[in-house]
Amino acid sequence: MEQLYICVAFAIFGLVMGSFAGATVWRLRARQLVQDKQDGEEYDKKEYKTLIPLTKTNATNDRSRCLHCGHTLAWYDLIPLVSWLSTSGKCRYCHKSIGHFEPVIELGVATFFVASYLLWPYQLQTLLEITHFGLWLVAGVILAILFAYDLKWFLLPNKAVFPFIAVGALVAIIQLATASDLVWSLINLGLAGAILSGLYLVIWLISKGQWIGFGDVKLGLGLALLLGDYKLAIVALFAANFIGCLIVIPGMLAGKLTRTTRVPFGPLLILGFVIAGLFGQPIVDAYTGLLFL
Repeated sequence: MEQLYICVAFAIFGLVMGSFAGATVWRLRARQLVQDKQDGEEYDKKEYKTLIPLTKTNATNDRSRCLHCGHTLAWYDLIPLVSWLSTSGKCRYCHKSIGHFEPVIELGVATFFVASYLLWPYQLQTLLEITHFGLWLVAGVILAILFAYDLKWFLLPNKAVFPFIAVGALVAIIQLATASDLVWSLINLGLAGAILSGLYLVIWLISKGQWIGFGDVKLGLGLALLLGDYKLAIVALFAANFIGCLIVIPGMLAGKLTRTTRVPFGPLLILGFVIAGLFGQPIVDAYTGLLFL
């Protein structure tokens, strides 16, 4: 019963942080459009007009608004998942459809939190171990922002990527501080970085940014810092490409995708990372066992 209460607590906390992630995605997009306009780059004028109210808030008046009518939302409009369900996914004021963007993010982060608690492969006894787990959850919230943003606009914004790398660096420091063999741990971390970031850097250089964006290189660095193990990095890379094949190949056979269709790789990397972080060691052990049968 205690386990159930803890899972419910993580689910509620995950819904709240998912709501924060969803709101952050729209604010980042609004500020990106403003920056694009100021830099003289092409931007979606209709989208700019819709999101510009989000850039007029400040630290003391950072209120969420309906993207259709611009109405400032009340507290009862912002209860994660509950508010969306209570209005059947529509704005309480203009009655236009809100869509599924926000509830999907909220449920995604809640699922990540609960799954992380139940499947966490490390001990949770010392302060450093608990801190490691806490940073993993923080990283998950940032990854939800990056996942949604890249999926929707094919971009990994630096304002989310750099904090993510910082979280990864903190995790790497904890792992190095508790390592029994510091030299090997540093080598292991470097190999993980070479697999998840260096490889994409080479691809980015060869293709001159045509095949992947530099954001994937930076994202890979943060993922490598969080995993800290080259074997887990290989699992993450394999899982990302495997999931990509499961999406792209059927899409091409069905005629919905072509060779020129843009497919954001950031979300695939993130999914591969989560698989490696929670299931990576059993996967490595099972593969190793097959090799020595």
